[in-house]
Amino acid sequence: MRPELERLRLIEQQLLNGPAALPAEDWNLRQLFDGELAADTATQQQLYHGLRLAGRQQLRQELRQIHAQLHGGGWAWFRRLWPM
Repeated sequence: MRPELERLRLIEQQLLNGPAALPAEDWNLRQLFDGELAADTATQQQLYHGLRLAGRQQLRQELRQIHAQLHGGGWAWFRRLWPM
């Protein structure tokens, strides 16, 4: 595997507590000696945070659409039962 991908895999394992994650002490030591690793880890954390926020916003929008379909207007449920 390319070194860049291996590095990203290592960061992801740490952030997601994967099976290949290093003990916390070892990880912290690696970040102390490798400033780029610490920066890459912070960037990856920000990306994960952004993805979570985007996912939540999408779910909220989908729920609003479902709610509008189910409860859109006073007689919407009645019109769905007996279409004209």
